[in-house]
Amino acid sequence: MTDTYLTLVNSGISKTIAKKLGLPRPVPLRRFRPGQPLVSGPVLVLHDAASTTDADAVADALVGWDLDVRRHAGSADRYAAVVLVLTGASHPSDLSAPVLATAGTLRSLAPAGRVVTVSRPAGTDDAPAVAAARQGVDGLLRSLAKELRGGSTGNGVVVADGVEVGAPSVLGALRFFLSTRSAFVDGQLLAVDSAAGTLPGDWDTPLAGRVAVVTGAARGIGASIAATLARDGATVVAVDVPAAGERLAHVANSVRGSALQLDITAADAGERIIEHAVTRHGRLDVVVHNAGITRDKLLANMTPDRWDAVLAVNVAAQLRIDEALLAARGVRAGVLADAPRIVSLASTSGIAGNRGQTNYAASKGGVIGMVRATAPLLAAHGGTANAVAPGFIETEMTARIPAVTRQVARRINSLQQGGQPVDVAEAVAFLASPQAGGVVGRTLRVCGQNMVGA
Repeated sequence: MTDTYLTLVNSGISKTIAKKLGLPRPVPLRRFRPGQPLVSGPVLVLHDAASTTDADAVADALVGWDLDVRRHAGSADRYAAVVLVLTGASHPSDLSAPVLATAGTLRSLAPAGRVVTVSRPAGTDDAPAVAAARQGVDGLLRSLAKELRGGSTGNGVVVADGVEVGAPSVLGALRFFLSTRSAFVDGQLLAVDSAAGTLPGDWDTPLAGRVAVVTGAARGIGASIAATLARDGATVVAVDVPAAGERLAHVANSVRGSALQLDITAADAGERIIEHAVTRHGRLDVVVHNAGITRDKLLANMTPDRWDAVLAVNVAAQLRIDEALLAARGVRAGVLADAPRIVSLASTSGIAGNRGQTNYAASKGGVIGMVRATAPLLAAHGGTANAVAPGFIETEMTARIPAVTRQVARRINSLQQGGQPVDVAEAVAFLASPQAGGVVGRTLRVCGQNMVGA
């Protein structure tokens, strides 16, 4: 769906009028295209006094990606990205020098620039001053992200104690946040929980040789996920209900995968997914739970059929399929056993709630809890379970929202626009990749830093 307002305020005389009137002027986001460079311009790496070694490791990795890395801010430089390494901060005062140095670069940050922090989590076992410094990075990053303009974003990688900054998932997350693949991810701090995972031999096709199942793949976000996983090298099994058979076949053919017509609420859905993947493609590595429905009503007007249908499709079906994947015919039989990935679609409604969506929010909150509890069950096999929580995404579903409400929903995030299905797909592809093996049971928001929720 086209955002007519965004187009108008970025073209011709309408752009001038919008500027004079002080109207919001969202910038069209730069999204990933195969063959484009990771970033276009120098990357500045700054750090606190105790993080020199970690900053050196980050800089070495960036140099290994053929980036132009600078270690000191220059007044004439125009940076594509600033990486702020704060892993050694042990007192809030330690943040002062590197943060103020970053402040001096922001006016020269290139359009669609990136600011990425690398820090450690605050824990209950930390000394109060250490916890204060570490938690301070959270507030700093989220606030800075709301100040950036020109399609620029700010995100953070939070590295668990004991995990080196050179670990695959730290570098994988850093690369994701630096790239245009994360165009609609803003103000987010992604935790890396372990040193698990592997860096791909080819960053363009990190899913080569992997077989991925995508439910709800006939249209919208699901179709985009299927295309993005295929672009990254995966063989895709596209799953949707029989009524969507024609569109499902089109998606499967377009990605050179296979189609499976299936109601995911069926008792044997998990077994049928396993059977199809193994019979047709010899293995199963990734399952993306994308299928979902809405049946919105104020709770005072909620009916059992509306409540039950949403919970059945959006979370109960995922639970049942995951049980099959973890059962005798699943990981213990060698299926979904080679560093498996489960990625579920949650929603910002499941984090912050939404009027008229108690059923939907309950289901999506349930998904967040589900992946958190499922992740340890896959850890023994080098696997992960994570979730992606979209905000307002331009789809057929959101196109049915009343016009004024739709405009408000588009503008109440830091990027002042709705996301595209591909923005969700890029996040799913990252979490499905080998370099995300250390991200365990987490939920990554793709919402442009929506002004509600965490």
